[in-house]
Order: sequence, then C-alpha cells, then structure tokens
Amino acid sequence: MALYAIGDIQGCFTTLERLLERIRFDPAADRLWLAGDLVNRGPRSLDVLRWAKGLGPGVVSVLGNHDLHLVGRVLGVRSERKRDTLDPVLDASDRDELVEWLRHRPFLHREGDRLLVHAGLQPSWTVEEAEALARGLEKRMRGPGAARLLEDMTLRDMPGWEEASGRKERDALALQTFTLMRTCSGDGRLCQDFSGPPEEAPPGCRPWFAVPGRRTADTLVVCGHWAALGLVREKNLLALDTGCVWGGPLSAVRLDDGTVFQEPAAD
Repeated sequence: MALYAIGDIQGCFTTLERLLERIRFDPAADRLWLAGDLVNRGPRSLDVLRWAKGLGPGVVSVLGNHDLHLVGRVLGVRSERKRDTLDPVLDASDRDELVEWLRHRPFLHREGDRLLVHAGLQPSWTVEEAEALARGLEKRMRGPGAARLLEDMTLRDMPGWEEASGRKERDALALQTFTLMRTCSGDGRLCQDFSGPPEEAPPGCRPWFAVPGRRTADTLVVCGHWAALGLVREKNLLALDTGCVWGGPLSAVRLDDGTVFQEPAAD
C-alpha cells in the first residue's frame, strides 16, 4: 500500500491516466492525495470528476480555486471566463451529483505531521488553527451559505490576518489563503495579482512558506496552485503544481519514500 500526492490536474485526464500507469496505481490498495484544481482549462474536466468521485475513500482531494469557480457557476454567482472549459461538466446529466460531491471536499486534510492544502497557509496560523478554520469553511460550503461565501471570496484589498475583523472578512481571507495564496507580506496580506516565479515577486511580498516565524514550519505542507514555482521538495514543503495544463508535466510524489514521478503533458 502506497500514498501518492498529485499536483493540479485541471482537466488533463489523458496525462493523469498515463501518470497512474507510470506509478502502477492500484485503487484497491493505494491511496491518492490530490492538491486541488481537478477541473478547468484542460479538456476533460468531466472525466476527472467522474474518476475521482468513483474512487471513494481511496482519494482525498482538497478544494482549489478552479473547483470553487465551477461550484460558483452552478450556483449562479460566477460568470464564464474566457479560458473556461467547463461546459461538458455543466451540460452533463450527472452535473448536480458531481458538484455536490465537489462541495463536500475539504479545504485542508491532515494526517499526523502532514497537511494537504491547495495553495497555502497564513504564516501566523498553527496547524490546529488552520484545521479549525477549514472545518468552518467546509460547513458553509456544504450548506445554504455556499453562494454567499463564494461571493465574499472575491473581496479585494484584504487586510493582514490579525487585522481582519468580523466573520465575513475573516472567512473571505481564510478562503483566499487556502485556495489562492502564493506570496504575502509579513503580516499575511495576500499579494493577489502575482503568479510569477518567486524571484519576481513585488517588493514586500515573499512566498507564504518563506515568511520568517511561520508557525507550521515543523509540518510538511503538501500543496499545488503555483505553476511558476514548480516542483519544490523541502523538509516542510512539497509543492506539486508543475503546470500540466500549460504544457509542463503532471507530477506525483510517493509520500512514503519521496520518489518523484512525472508524466509529460498529453492533453
């Protein structure tokens, strides 16, 4: 039995199938951690969702920003974007079942001293604080408050975490952190419009995982979301988004021994 973590798939199902063959994935024995963004921009989001849902408890997939965009479109609070490739999902006979499954995915998964999130964590959060915040957001995503939560997520010019006040602001900032964070200021203020490589970050912004005093530094955080960062393997960080949807490889790491597997883009 092995545990594999896989980066952002984004509808690249052909590449995923080949990667699973490469790692000799056995759904009867092995487990998968998926770093979110199962859907969008790649051509086969519907196949990815059906595959992931069909694996049952053998897969843990955290919610990414593109997954939330799909939910928001179904709930009527997000508009179509130029590069969306979600129509096959939206037109599918099992759309509602798939989206309901997606709404029940976590924002954070914890096993021992390992965490799985899509994008990042506030440097000031402890593991316990991050987990409690994720559970609160998940409750809202699964209930009647999901649409409002997704609307609030689009708030701009958010403060640092310690300055955030009120449930609306704190939930919006926590959601942005889990699903959008790449770089931030020292007080956890997201640099929202930056997606380039770390060395090109705006003044005052640095990778969230490199902020001095990060309180989860003793925990291995497995994440995706940042294609320009690429594959990073450090003691307390495993970043897995290698830009498959942009022509890069799809990456998997066997968490038991750290072995890396990569499959060239085929979609």
